[in-house]
Amino acid sequence: MVKVRKTLAYYGKRLLWRWRDLVYPLLQPEFKRPVFVVGCSRSGTTAVYNVLGMAPELATMRKESHDFWNMLHPMEENNWNSHILTEKDVTGKDRREVPKFFYRYLGAKRFLDKANQNCFRIPYLHAMFPNAFFVFIRRDGRDNINSMIHGWGRPDEYGAWSHDLPARVEIDNGRYNRWCFFLFSGWRDFTSKSIEEVCAVQWIEANRAVLNAKKIIPADQWVEIVYEDLLNKPVETFRRAFTQLDMSYTDEIRKHCENLSAKPYNAFSRPRLDKWKEENRERIERIMPIISGIMEGMGYGNSADG
Repeated sequence: MVKVRKTLAYYGKRLLWRWRDLVYPLLQPEFKRPVFVVGCSRSGTTAVYNVLGMAPELATMRKESHDFWNMLHPMEENNWNSHILTEKDVTGKDRREVPKFFYRYLGAKRFLDKANQNCFRIPYLHAMFPNAFFVFIRRDGRDNINSMIHGWGRPDEYGAWSHDLPARVEIDNGRYNRWCFFLFSGWRDFTSKSIEEVCAVQWIEANRAVLNAKKIIPADQWVEIVYEDLLNKPVETFRRAFTQLDMSYTDEIRKHCENLSAKPYNAFSRPRLDKWKEENRERIERIMPIISGIMEGMGYGNSADG
């Protein structure tokens, strides 16, 4: 019986999607105030995405949309240079296909989206949806890079898109031979560097792209969440974010946030601060001079401090 119900639900969804495809040209709904979660890979974006997705006002696919964005703008079309998209990349096709995609799967409701490559696409997304909100998660570079190093050890999960990459990857003397997470401008210069150097530059470029894009987004459409606050004061942190996003912070969501640290979304181990000191201390200490500027710009003081 359970299998029958799942089968019926599956075909019911497909019929709904097909119906929405047919009526979209007639309705052409306007999406108001969508929410895009942005932040470097392994910065806590999944946890934030899942909690925001509990809001009754939002519709979400409950998974990243990177496959759609990469299909719309294939990497080979820009010679695999980077995941960057700007307002100049918005085409007539984009203005047709992007709303159609979200309407097909989520209806005309206010939607929530997440894809870590979107750190490099905020100007593009803002041009597509001028009234969109952007939720930026920032995390101490040392812990963030430590987590990225672990992620590079899971290429099937974080590098599945890179099979056709037109470059030989021999990071850490060949220990890592599949590129993971995202491409930044100049990534080809790092295909044989140490893993900590690669992750450090990925962290720098992702956060720099977000901070630069922040300048073009109206202040009341920009929300920032500090990863460390998710561990130390999750209830207050999400209450503020929900208020800024004009969403209902229900008792169910509040209770969920009270035990957020016990729900390690996509974490490699139980979330805690300063894991880098136990797991990759020597590697992280080597790249501290590289990341210190962005660290200070993000409010983390001098990255050379303990």
